[in-house]
Amino acid sequence: MGTYTIFNYDPSDDDAKTLLARIQKKPVAALEGYTLTDAENKEMKARMKTAEEGLLYTARHCKGDASETGLVQFAQAIMDLDKTRGAHPTHIYKNEAGKDTECLIPFSSDIKFNAFIRDMSGTTAGGADSQLTVFLKGAPERILTRCAKILVNGEEQDFTDELRDEVNKANSTFGGLGERVLAFAKYTLPGDKFTKEYQFDVKNWKAWGLDAKRSYADYADEPGTFPMHDLTLVGVVSLNDPPRTNVDLSVSKCRSAGIKVIMVTGDQPPTAAAIANKVNIIKHPKMEFNNLVQQEKEKGTYKEGATEEAMMAKSTGIVIHGDELAKRHLEEEKLGLADDDPNKGAFIQEWIAKPEVVFARTTPSQKLLIVAACQKAGHVVAVTGDGVNDSPAIKKADIGIAMGSGSDVAKNAADMLLLDDNFSSIVNGVEEGRLIFDNLKKSIAYTLSSNIPEILPFIFFILFQVPLPLSTVLILCIDLGTDMIPAISFAYENPELDIMDRQPRKAKLDHLVNTKLISFAYL
Repeated sequence: MGTYTIFNYDPSDDDAKTLLARIQKKPVAALEGYTLTDAENKEMKARMKTAEEGLLYTARHCKGDASETGLVQFAQAIMDLDKTRGAHPTHIYKNEAGKDTECLIPFSSDIKFNAFIRDMSGTTAGGADSQLTVFLKGAPERILTRCAKILVNGEEQDFTDELRDEVNKANSTFGGLGERVLAFAKYTLPGDKFTKEYQFDVKNWKAWGLDAKRSYADYADEPGTFPMHDLTLVGVVSLNDPPRTNVDLSVSKCRSAGIKVIMVTGDQPPTAAAIANKVNIIKHPKMEFNNLVQQEKEKGTYKEGATEEAMMAKSTGIVIHGDELAKRHLEEEKLGLADDDPNKGAFIQEWIAKPEVVFARTTPSQKLLIVAACQKAGHVVAVTGDGVNDSPAIKKADIGIAMGSGSDVAKNAADMLLLDDNFSSIVNGVEEGRLIFDNLKKSIAYTLSSNIPEILPFIFFILFQVPLPLSTVLILCIDLGTDMIPAISFAYENPELDIMDRQPRKAKLDHLVNTKLISFAYL
């Protein structure tokens, strides 16, 4: 696990004021405008922190990554994390410049794992005994390929094909339930070579450790290297992150309104497909492309190339792995197609043309490709996200939506902030936007319809010298006295019953005031 995810509860001043109101048996509104003294503020916050520490670990506040928060809440019941981290700290050595260097590889969406070198000697880093161990945590497909052994009942065994199949089956089972799966591996470093003064090259590790097909023996003699292969698999853990309530209804509402919801996630394909099925993004899992291909393989009728083409035409949905997207994009880059070439990104447009689309194990650059392909297909694209990795896609989208609890980078890149972090609020916003647009058109049509009988007498007066039936002042009185109030009342009209059953309007053609509205108003 990471070093930085911790239990952390920091009550706000409003929380302190609410507690004081409860103690004094007053409504919170009674303390509005009242500023707590330093003593009151300190006492209320201390009480809340003490009460929070007595809660179940699963109910306590954590500061850090969402996945590691789940792991911390789970592990705290087994061991005291603060004591364990204190006893086995992340190894720190002094580099050639005399500066402290922490031995860790941070998580990124490209490598999909993080790594730490921890001092397991029970003494502080820099002690006499060297019991350093490399720990990796991340996506199962990235960790398992680096493992040569597995820990069974506390003993290391060879990671045979049979055991590998068993682990892969467990991973697929957990993923099929919609759970996020993480794999853990370690390598105990031999003390004769990896002393606490050893210069671990954690900065340039990709030069020798990125290729998962290598073995530690291939680079063991190079200076600064440490084992990133031939690891021992410790186990896998699944985390259940259920979708919010009513998201499935909101997705169905989007579908009826002509809005396609495309899921782009960092989870593995089985997990992504299961979650997408739960929230109605994939309504027909048996008609998903990969499932159809798998069925053909089980029947023994699979033919490479021909089967994929036939199943692509037959399927109603598709789950695309980020590696497949990267592979196809690389092949396209080698052709040297220009940005305005209609064939550039055609493979993504073929995928997004399906009614049900999910992208799994994606990177920030791939999210940009997906957004660009949707825009090239003529769609108005809205992107939601909360992390730094989401910010490029949020910035490129026509409408960027950041979560209120997300990173500052994502918020700065967004056009809109979603304060309650609820997808359903976006759908409600679409409905409200359509209602406002409809009511504006009604109000404008009503206002324009009264202009004809008012302006025609003036035209006749100018052309044929027909006396004016109403003076300018009387017409102004009619407009201000009788037309204004009904026109304003249209702004408060309730939505039409079919407001979320219509297809989205065409932005280039269906303007607020168009030929159809003018003809309706005047004729």
